[in-house]
Amino acid sequence: MSLKLSVLDQSPIRKGGTPAQAIAETLELAQLCDRLGFHRYWLAEHHSSQALAGSTPEVLIARVAGLTQHMKIGSGGVMLPHYSSFKVAENFRMLETLFPGRIDVGIGRAPGSDQRTMRILADGKPNWSDVSNYPYQVRDLMAWLHDALPDKHAGQGVTAQPVGASSPDVWLLGSSDDSAALAAHFGLPFCFAHFINPDGGDGVTRAYREHFKPSSLHPAPQPMMAMGVMCAETDEEADVLSKSRELWAMRLRTQGEPGPFPSVEEALEAEKDPQVKTFMRAMRRRGVTGSPATVRAGIEDHAARYQVDEIMLVTIAFDFEKRKRSYELIAAEFGLGR
Repeated sequence: MSLKLSVLDQSPIRKGGTPAQAIAETLELAQLCDRLGFHRYWLAEHHSSQALAGSTPEVLIARVAGLTQHMKIGSGGVMLPHYSSFKVAENFRMLETLFPGRIDVGIGRAPGSDQRTMRILADGKPNWSDVSNYPYQVRDLMAWLHDALPDKHAGQGVTAQPVGASSPDVWLLGSSDDSAALAAHFGLPFCFAHFINPDGGDGVTRAYREHFKPSSLHPAPQPMMAMGVMCAETDEEADVLSKSRELWAMRLRTQGEPGPFPSVEEALEAEKDPQVKTFMRAMRRRGVTGSPATVRAGIEDHAARYQVDEIMLVTIAFDFEKRKRSYELIAAEFGLGR
């Protein structure tokens, strides 16, 4: 089976740019990736971020799906603990009605924000930081989407409209074994976020497959992984272009909110400090960087390690034209197309 390639778009904001520009670039990039032959296009959820503009994937999905023809469009993901499972089911049933067979519901339990923003999102509700209810939320979301509420459930008789002939596919997303275990328990597809946590994901995915309980929707496990990628004409050019995201990722881990993505020039200046350079290099373990041949070898190596037939790519570059070019080169190298 040939390897399917997909895209996760976090709608990055570059220094000197605006959130509106980031969203416009998301729309342009989605149309390009649709023409190039990528399989899925997922939109991320982050709140009150100076670097990532995508706060409402369910809204962006509607626009992106309307501008594309072939790719499955979804959330990567909706941070379910913030919301009512019923309302999420309504949102995605509406999307599925508008774009039958093309909608994915990727869900996660991370806050997608800092703790203060998380409290604001909770709007005064108690236990806003308690994720112990998450498995029940996943159960209820599936039940609302498929009209299969458990007996004696408080929602019996309530319908998530619009009911249609099909339902969106639900994916559990995670960077640890918790969501993988939950996906195996419910018999759902699972995507490991290697671009967030480069350690142990192959073992987590293996455990997911081993403990998977077949469901009526998914008789077999369906694992995927998401990784960072920067592809350019040469290894040397890709190395330089990747430094912008690496400096930002380093600042995120060491300073909290790092602001918009810095330019390559700022990153080159920053890495003159040996400690900064070492830390930036460590960030590269979250993906692959290089020429088309180098990137292909890296992607195929990760696919073999994770034993997956689909990989989701996250590419961030300060120069939007270079970001688009990265996907063009990868599509050509893998022979994607419609």
